[in-house]
Amino acid sequence: MAYDAKKIYYRFDDYLSRLVLDYEASRQIDEDSERLYHGFPNAPYDESLFEQHNVKRGLRNADGSGVVAGLTRISDVHGYNRIDGRVVPDEGRLSLRGYSIDDLVNHAQAEDRFGYEEVAYLLLTGSLPSKEELTGFCERLSAFRHLSGDYIHEFPLTTPSKSIMNTLARAVLLLYRFDAEPDEISPEHEIDVAMSMIARLPRIAALAHMARVAQREGRMPQIPQPSPDLSTAESVLQVLRGGNDFTHDEAMLLDVMMMLHAEHGGGNNSTFACRVLSSSATDPYSAYAAAIGSLKGPRHGGANAKVVAMHEDIRKHVSNWEDEDELAAYLTRILKREAFDGSGLIYGMGHAVYTLSDPRAELCRTYARSLAQKKGLGDEFALIERIEGLAPQLMRDVCGITKPICANIDLYTGFIYSMLGIPETLFTPMFAVSRMAGWAAHRMEELFCAHRIIRPGYQSVLDDVTYLPINERQ
Repeated sequence: MAYDAKKIYYRFDDYLSRLVLDYEASRQIDEDSERLYHGFPNAPYDESLFEQHNVKRGLRNADGSGVVAGLTRISDVHGYNRIDGRVVPDEGRLSLRGYSIDDLVNHAQAEDRFGYEEVAYLLLTGSLPSKEELTGFCERLSAFRHLSGDYIHEFPLTTPSKSIMNTLARAVLLLYRFDAEPDEISPEHEIDVAMSMIARLPRIAALAHMARVAQREGRMPQIPQPSPDLSTAESVLQVLRGGNDFTHDEAMLLDVMMMLHAEHGGGNNSTFACRVLSSSATDPYSAYAAAIGSLKGPRHGGANAKVVAMHEDIRKHVSNWEDEDELAAYLTRILKREAFDGSGLIYGMGHAVYTLSDPRAELCRTYARSLAQKKGLGDEFALIERIEGLAPQLMRDVCGITKPICANIDLYTGFIYSMLGIPETLFTPMFAVSRMAGWAAHRMEELFCAHRIIRPGYQSVLDDVTYLPINERQ
């Protein structure tokens, strides 16, 4: 069947523009609709109410530690010790199924092999694979990467969006229709869906970006056939580069980033969202789409793009990147809300759990330095390191922050992705496709180990009101 690409895309553009116009028309505010738009009771609650009712805001204790909501054998995110009821800062550690993330990354790199697939196998099964098991697992992932012609016919043309994260969520829900038993909840089916998501989601994200580029240029996207011998990291670069125009070093660094983003405990917002939906025994596609929706939020997965914008702003306004006094002066202006976006934040600094160090940031720094030098980006990389060194003391001096501050993985993520030629629109989607392995592990743990729907309580602070007939209301 022949397609007129421009007609197809113009049709969708016209459809979207009509949606916008209809929405704006419905927002015409008159006297009858004033309270509808401006009458919502959104006054902030008095802080004393939370203390009075012992409400843990954001499911966090007063000392900043997370409220324990469940048990897990999947991973451990360690950033402090609790001694005599006090939170005592400690060096950060991340372990997956008991294995240090440092060991998992460093051994794969030392052996010059891709490690994301090994990490995915470990998260799903609880054990490291033998050489034969890893080969078989990679072959299964390769087979799952194929997207049927019927699916491609609907995606990405039927999922146009300004956000690739939104496109990803809809693409996952669309896969539900192509599953013969989408609502089946059995270990075998869950593993099959998990592997299909781990294999397909990176490709879907890259294709969504290519479709956006093609849409702007008024043509159909070119969809390369997946190569069975490529790793997950290589398959992403293959789609983005339109072939094998990437180096081994680039693919290996992307593989490191995928390993570091694969899993980070059950308490992070997107993983918890996945567990909440899974506890209701809903289908896997709904749970994974919900996790993507959560990760899209700027308070969660969208921070890396902010870091990149901040770095660009600093490079523009600091004339001598090696002058720490000049750099510190500009960072001080950022903290005083006098520069950059006025938020008063140095993005990429600080973490909810890690205090003295984030092991993921440490590994990013280690493995990105060499490639940055090779690409002539050593000065930009050194600037980020200086920001990391200066920011904690400045945040203490300017903002009065007393808790330990360390760099988190976002300080380096955007720079690394940019260095790899990954467009900014894919920064958070790359986070999502990597985290798919962790989401799948947590979903199955919730389904098969917890056996109880997650249903926390909310304390009502509502007053009783007398009902008035409609003719008596003001």
